[in-house]
Amino acid sequence: MITRRPLPSVAGMDTEEAAATATDTSPPASSRGFFGCVIALIAFFTLIALGAHAITEFEKGLDGDGQLEQPGLSGSVSQPLGPGTTARYEDGLRVTVSHPERHDDGTYSATVTFKNDTDEGLRLGDEEFSDTLDVEPGESGQDYAPGEDVNWLNPDEAAAVLLPPLPEGEERTVPVRLKPDRKGAPVTLEVTPPHPGYRETAYFQLTLG
Repeated sequence: MITRRPLPSVAGMDTEEAAATATDTSPPASSRGFFGCVIALIAFFTLIALGAHAITEFEKGLDGDGQLEQPGLSGSVSQPLGPGTTARYEDGLRVTVSHPERHDDGTYSATVTFKNDTDEGLRLGDEEFSDTLDVEPGESGQDYAPGEDVNWLNPDEAAAVLLPPLPEGEERTVPVRLKPDRKGAPVTLEVTPPHPGYRETAYFQLTLG
């Protein structure tokens, strides 16, 4: 007598095929471990970047908001800015010096524009802040420039323009008139806007001619 084994049911076959398919499509343990390491590394470096940013902001807070903050040349005495550029301070103040313009009488004119994007008014012309704007002959940081004397022709006019308070969100342009002893003489404009704590001086080096 021949005994036949019962045929597997359709439901049983479907279950076995589904289990086999699930087993085939499951990623191997090594792949899961690799992706887990990648995610952990991304999270680690993200935390490092956030920590570095927090430290930078903390250091800025210690320094105060009167520091210069800009890409490229810093605007310091050793890295003066050129004509047509802007010095940017952390508190939002912007100072721009124009290109000098030559006149027929041998004099030159330029402008210094203060844009107040801080959260308060500025008193640029107070007597205690008399060094808000200064003009020095020669290159930035040069103690003595023989044969390169430059006369500042309108310091009183500039002081009068600086005198009224500069409201928040407004700007003011100060004229500067210069007469060099020779064409091509360098001159440095030193700008130190007032600040209740400390304000860095921005240096702008121009060539007259």
